[in-house]
Amino acid sequence: MKRIGILSDTHSYWDDRYLQYFEPCDEIWHAGDICSTELADRLAAFRPLRAVCGNCDGGDLRRMFPEVLRFKCEEIDVLMKHIGGYPGRYDRSIVRQLHARPPQLFISGHSHILKVQYDQTLGLLHINPGAAGLQGWQKERTLIRLTIEGNKFGDCEVITLGRNA
Repeated sequence: MKRIGILSDTHSYWDDRYLQYFEPCDEIWHAGDICSTELADRLAAFRPLRAVCGNCDGGDLRRMFPEVLRFKCEEIDVLMKHIGGYPGRYDRSIVRQLHARPPQLFISGHSHILKVQYDQTLGLLHINPGAAGLQGWQKERTLIRLTIEGNKFGDCEVITLGRNA
């Protein structure tokens, strides 16, 4: 069993509560627009970090993290990309890959809109954790915690960090 902390769109903003809420997690996954190598290093020093670069991430972060990341967690095939869209409206940069070989879990960021949605057509769970940073127009800053055990998801929690100023 793995407990996963998922966030996106921090845009260089550090909140000590990231560590508080991700303390019970085995890994942290960041869906892009980290915007700070220091922030990535702090997360990676706390828990193993898997991340993708986003459209606002510069050269150092692009060297540290790929644009698309595919991996196994327990028995779940995971695909992560910053700009991904949503079920029925996937971004054209990833739609072919999703349809050719659908993962069981697709994680994206970019929109700053929290969404946990099952895609009936592709048989996958889509998660956009919203935005954990201050930059953007989102009303609430959010994180996700998720448990993966074998080939099953459980304990999906939305954590609200407060209103965006």
